[in-house]
Amino acid sequence: MAQSCCGVQRRQFLWQSSAAAGAMVCRAWTQASEPPAEESPAPCAVWDVHVHLAGLNGTVAQRVARLLRHAQRVGVEKIVLHMGTTLTSHPKPEEFRRHNDEVLEAISVAPERVMGFVYLNPQYQQESLAELDRCVRDGPMLGVKLWIAMACSRPELDPIARRCAELEVPILQHTFFRAGGNLPDESTPADLAALASRHPQTRFICAHTGVDWERGVRAIRATKNVYAEVSGSDPTAGIVEMAVRELGPQRVLYGSDAPGRSFASQLAKVQGADIPESSKRLILGENLRRLLASASQRGKNR
Repeated sequence: MAQSCCGVQRRQFLWQSSAAAGAMVCRAWTQASEPPAEESPAPCAVWDVHVHLAGLNGTVAQRVARLLRHAQRVGVEKIVLHMGTTLTSHPKPEEFRRHNDEVLEAISVAPERVMGFVYLNPQYQQESLAELDRCVRDGPMLGVKLWIAMACSRPELDPIARRCAELEVPILQHTFFRAGGNLPDESTPADLAALASRHPQTRFICAHTGVDWERGVRAIRATKNVYAEVSGSDPTAGIVEMAVRELGPQRVLYGSDAPGRSFASQLAKVQGADIPESSKRLILGENLRRLLASASQRGKNR
């Protein structure tokens, strides 16, 4: 089959074979060998807002090469990396700086295809603000990643949110509605809506849309500066349709959470959704390009 980047053949492949393709890609994540050289990717609109270095083997450069190899197979042109080669839930300042140094290295490996969000821990407010300036104001990163160090509804997040408004960059916040109760310090979409309502000039990305996506979509519906990001759960029918119906297609973003999930299975949520092609284009890349436009332009002007 021709490896068309964004064409009909690729969409048909994803609709018909997403589960098999996802399993194949996930098995390939574990391979330690360097991937073979490939041709430059064809122009494509798909940008993935949620990708990790952790979960792979090898150096930073080897991990980036493997991620881009699999991304290219399914037509993902650019990826946004968060966090380093290990996962640290409550990192100390020296630890989140190490995470961000690894993402900076990853960006340098393939600056035309790799972007980064700076990883912060709001428990260390001043150190996080300094790191935000180092990596975003004075560096190439284009947003902030927050995980499970602190529930994001707390006021300790306010200085970070204000600084992101000044820099015109989004905050991507991990969110979850767990059936058995969330982890300590883990945020829900309702927590994010509370933070976002205090900072209407800051843009927020609700990572995973809470996984329990029906509750997640409803939780953020009234908070217009929050985007739903659809990564991380199984490619269940209906998630994208509901998000578009309740939020509008301009507030929905594609993400994969690779390598924890495959690019293909997460793309299938969007490509197989019963929504107009124009909405798919927004979700798969146009919304994210608009969201990152100011930060990207500032980087070009430096």
